[in-house]
Amino acid sequence: MKEGPPPQRLRRLTEEEIALWTEVARSVSRRRGASLPTAAKAQASKTPPPPLPAAAGAPETKPAKPRAMPLAPIERRLKRELARGRGAIDGALDLHGMNQAEAHQALRGFLRYSQARGAKLVIVVTGKGGPLGEPAFHGGERGVLRRLAPHWLREPDLRSIVLGFEEAGRAHGGSGALYVRLRRAP
Repeated sequence: MKEGPPPQRLRRLTEEEIALWTEVARSVSRRRGASLPTAAKAQASKTPPPPLPAAAGAPETKPAKPRAMPLAPIERRLKRELARGRGAIDGALDLHGMNQAEAHQALRGFLRYSQARGAKLVIVVTGKGGPLGEPAFHGGERGVLRRLAPHWLREPDLRSIVLGFEEAGRAHGGSGALYVRLRRAP
């Protein structure tokens, strides 16, 4: 029987590596109950480590903006269950008859309230834009809320609430409604 190479021993982190990791770890949210490692030298002296020397001629880089959480599509299985009328919808918001400002405010408030009470999936009814035979009001366009709702759901300040969204099934309004999955409340 052939034996592999002897296992390598893991080395201990230096005080500088621990201090660097601690600084990086402070920039992200921690899990419940997790704690940062402590460095003896870092606790003794609260002075920040000196900045790393920049390469000569290299352009200065701006600190990266924190990225918004990505949106995830609704799973195929859940969409199928919803289309068959078996999926559980925890709440609904109907934006019919509202102007853009009212609808935007109502959507934000509804999503925050739904997340706070533990809802996982809600439906937002935007409408399809009015009867086809009717002229648009005041020279405006048809289906304004239908077009704007997805943009509002993608806004960075709603990413902490919205996990993902998609057009609703025919039984729930089709292209005039959206299924919105919500993240768990922090």
